[in-house]
Amino acid sequence: MNDVSFVEAVVLGIVQGLTEFLPVSSSGHLRIVPALLGWDDPGAAFTAVTQLGTVLAVVIYFRHDLWRIGTTWLRSLRDAELRRTLDARLGWYLILATVPISVFGLAFKDQIETGARNLWLVATTLIVLGGVLFVAERVGRRTRGIEDVDTRTAVVVGLAQALALVPGVSRSGATISAGLFLDLDRESAARFSFLLSIPAVVLSGVATAPDVTSGDGPGVAATVVATALAFVVGYAAIAWLLRYLTRHPTTVFVVYRVALGLVLLGLLSGGVIEAT
Repeated sequence: MNDVSFVEAVVLGIVQGLTEFLPVSSSGHLRIVPALLGWDDPGAAFTAVTQLGTVLAVVIYFRHDLWRIGTTWLRSLRDAELRRTLDARLGWYLILATVPISVFGLAFKDQIETGARNLWLVATTLIVLGGVLFVAERVGRRTRGIEDVDTRTAVVVGLAQALALVPGVSRSGATISAGLFLDLDRESAARFSFLLSIPAVVLSGVATAPDVTSGDGPGVAATVVATALAFVVGYAAIAWLLRYLTRHPTTVFVVYRVALGLVLLGLLSGGVIEAT
């Protein structure tokens, strides 16, 4: 992991903002784009910290929902009647769904920062999870809304989010797929996915922030630039995706994932780019 130049920071910040919420894997793209452009891998710490920019976009976009959920959940700790409300329950479900990625993230921290960033693995997970998203789109009945989220939904979606520790999987792709399998409509699956990203990304970013300033880290200035751009682009991506999913299926993302994965496998097989 080496210093990241200003140009690299700008490009990678835009890539992070565009791909964090689309079901195409931001961490995978932050490995693929540098490899294609002949740049060094910016590292897992850089990826995790720039994700703080996109999580800030989520916080601002959903600020009214978050305030309502947070205050209702806190009040419900003392008021039994409030515990049955949707907002109080969502508070508990978001906490419950964050447990798997926290546990697995700590348990496999070393593997995530090293072996999991292999481009052979990224290409494979792009294709496989593209297939999963395709099946979820076909079998999901889309009969449930955000008000129907329950403990089972939180556990399943939380476990799906933990898969996103592997670059190429896509946190939003895995969680939206899980929501669709559980018959949530597309917008509700995406909304719960976006809300769930907040605690997971904050924990990851805070935990890896010290690595950014280490001697072999990407550097503070570059990380700040990339994080700021990720915030701006990410905010626009949230608004666009929520509108898009109300009228369209996820097919375009499935096609993109599979096509990118196949191209990446071809480049790796031909020795055009290196896997690590």
